[in-house]
Amino acid sequence: MNRRQFLLAGATTLLLSACQAAPAAAPVPPVAVPPAAAARYAIGELLGTTPFYIAHRGSGDNWVEHSFDSYSRSIDSGAKAIEVSVSATSDGVFVCHHDLTTKRMTGVDLPIAEVTWEELSQLRSDARAWLGPAAEQEPLPLLADVLDAFATTHVIFLEDKQGTNTKALLKVMDSYSHSTEHFVWKQWAGATQYALVDGHGYTTWGYFTPELFERADELAPRFDLLGVSHRATDAQVAKLVGFGKPVIAWEVHYRSMRDRMSDLGVAGMMCSNLPYVTGTTAGSQGDSFETGLRAAGDLPWTIDEGTQVQPLIDAGAASVALRHRDVQSYLMGSMCPVGPGSYRITCELRWPESLPRAEQHAGIAFGAADDRPYRVRAASDVSAYHMILRANGSLELFSRVAGTTDGTQLKAMLTAPPRASEWVRLQIEVLANSIRILRLDGAGWSMEIDDASYRGGYFWLCKNYQDGPPVEFRSILVS
Repeated sequence: MNRRQFLLAGATTLLLSACQAAPAAAPVPPVAVPPAAAARYAIGELLGTTPFYIAHRGSGDNWVEHSFDSYSRSIDSGAKAIEVSVSATSDGVFVCHHDLTTKRMTGVDLPIAEVTWEELSQLRSDARAWLGPAAEQEPLPLLADVLDAFATTHVIFLEDKQGTNTKALLKVMDSYSHSTEHFVWKQWAGATQYALVDGHGYTTWGYFTPELFERADELAPRFDLLGVSHRATDAQVAKLVGFGKPVIAWEVHYRSMRDRMSDLGVAGMMCSNLPYVTGTTAGSQGDSFETGLRAAGDLPWTIDEGTQVQPLIDAGAASVALRHRDVQSYLMGSMCPVGPGSYRITCELRWPESLPRAEQHAGIAFGAADDRPYRVRAASDVSAYHMILRANGSLELFSRVAGTTDGTQLKAMLTAPPRASEWVRLQIEVLANSIRILRLDGAGWSMEIDDASYRGGYFWLCKNYQDGPPVEFRSILVS
């Protein structure tokens, strides 16, 4: 009996012992498993790095979450640890998937506990609405394949999403050599599985949701590692850090999240945007819209509203369209930080369907010191400039202090009114003590403003109105 057969048989036997039906396990199709990486990482080495990183759902801002592809790519990108969510099918097969049903990721609403592996194996996880239209649809991976590939070379944060498979999963974990050096048991801090896991010698991580902080003195001593959401207040983070155990923040999407948590004493980042957050320099000088995929670091102003806030990437037009009903901004993190020193940002902008109303406008926010969200007409925690274009051709530059809603107009000039569906070419030149704004299409216009208030390296594409027509950008270049 090979390891795959052992794992599947062991999971099935233990699940059946819990009084579930006993259909025969479906045949498992062969899956190509890459050779184990030469590097080998254990828990001690991971925790010895500050900060340390775990690929949240396989770094789901970059690749299809909880797919074999995402786990592999995050490890190829340097991850020492991956987070794996697990549920058991009706015939006792462990699959990697975050939700208890398949609706969100596959469009087919199947409760994993009530269907067989054979049924699940026909489905594909589809993240195109989040990652871009060129993202591949990926099968749900078998836990056996993931562990065979990575359980002896990397650290696995393993979570039983159903909360009923502790004994079966411990048997699986125990079957790997040096398993206590590579597995971390992940669970909600209010649950009780940790007691059984402790008996097997595994490191435990208990994560705290808002209602648990009042019980922190009771719950924190149960775990080796503690978890805090990126939405937690400074006081809540400080409460957990105060226990003197390594604290891991989840889920970390932006560099500013990383920096805030590090400043508060958090040691680990469960990261959804691994290639970007682990870096400090720009990945490119031009956009990658023509690939049909979102580049690492490009993100909407919030990750709390799901795929509806992700702009539409059009590979054929090599463009991105901001069409959300609310005021919207899109971080071009793949090209940030720009500078230091003088630089140019060039782009093309158009309203593809119709022009906005007179009071509505779109443009670029720039000069921000970090990637904290910046939206025009919505207060931000970071100061910056924003350049806007109106339907009458008015091109204007504003500065805005953190915490305020309304910016201060620094200068404006009237250019030719744009036409629906026609591209306007704009350029921002940031110099040592001034800023030059240019419109490069048509007759050409320019204005210069003496101001050196903000020289940060982060910029955003902006739709500065609710409802109204979408605005589209392309040919974004930093030089």
